[in-house]
Amino acid sequence: MPSVLSATTGGAGVAPAYEPARAAVPPVPPAYDSAPPAQRPAAYEATRPDATLVPADYTPTAHDLPVITADGAAGDRPGPLYVVGDVHGYLDELLAALGECGLVDEEGHWAAGSARLWFLGDFTDRGPDGIGVIELVMQLSAEAAAAGGYCRALMGNHELLLLGAHRFGDTPVNSTGGTASFLAAWRLNGGQPTDMDRLEDRHLTWMSRLDAAHVTDGHLLVHSDTTAYLDYGSSVEEMNDTVTGVLQRGDADECWDLFRKLTKRFAFRGDGGPQAARELLGTYGGNRVVHGHSPIPYLLGEVGGEYPADGEERVHTVNGPMVYAENLAVAMDGGVTMDGRLLVAQLPLVG
Repeated sequence: MPSVLSATTGGAGVAPAYEPARAAVPPVPPAYDSAPPAQRPAAYEATRPDATLVPADYTPTAHDLPVITADGAAGDRPGPLYVVGDVHGYLDELLAALGECGLVDEEGHWAAGSARLWFLGDFTDRGPDGIGVIELVMQLSAEAAAAGGYCRALMGNHELLLLGAHRFGDTPVNSTGGTASFLAAWRLNGGQPTDMDRLEDRHLTWMSRLDAAHVTDGHLLVHSDTTAYLDYGSSVEEMNDTVTGVLQRGDADECWDLFRKLTKRFAFRGDGGPQAARELLGTYGGNRVVHGHSPIPYLLGEVGGEYPADGEERVHTVNGPMVYAENLAVAMDGGVTMDGRLLVAQLPLVG
């Protein structure tokens, strides 16, 4: 049986102008590749498909951004390790959760010295202030590095979705569900026009350079609970470089395929879950997979069903991360977009 551990959660309110409607029962997420054709707003122009997201001389393994480079932990005694689940634009909840852990002060600045902080991706879409979340993570990465700690982030499927929507717009892509586009899928899956309007080159560059996975303190950190990462390399380093290479080449269909693969979920749930986790850990290292992406309310659904049935009453309350798959996997998406929690937890989990 999976166990749900208590962890610090965000609970601050969202500004009324942005407050989304929240259903007591989470809706079934639509298929990402079944979006109907959509027309661009008159004022919106997608980035040219041949425009590079990163400088031509950039080497993926150089890792020259603070968010993925600063390793200021002193000597052989690194600070405590924290991980953050999916944020999806809920900036107030994020600040509250980080503050409860002592990671930021009342003004939202780094306050944790040599602590180490990892975000598991999905900063934007669905919630009110995705760009504000990205700005905060970028700020904390610099402040943490200066204090002797670090703040780093991983690539989520919604970062890939936003990058694709901005870059390719309504350009048709090969989809198993028929003709689709990044922009149509972005709109269908919670894309916020205010995020698109506020995107700057520095945000695009930052997102396009994020790693897809990292191993630290025996934890394999990824965004999605899928083994599809294995399609991109037999080591973490190779896989990260391959993912960055896909974004650099800027082929719409290749980027769509990457997005689709990293949107898969539930690999570690059910009878075959432990073996899937062992496969990923055996290839990339670590003793536990720590992931976001699939909200814990879905993981706790009926066995064999991916999502709760219409009208099904949810009986589980998310109090913290969920440990499952014979203790080989830790789920960190508390379902902040569905009346759940935004989770911040210290690793290793205890209790």
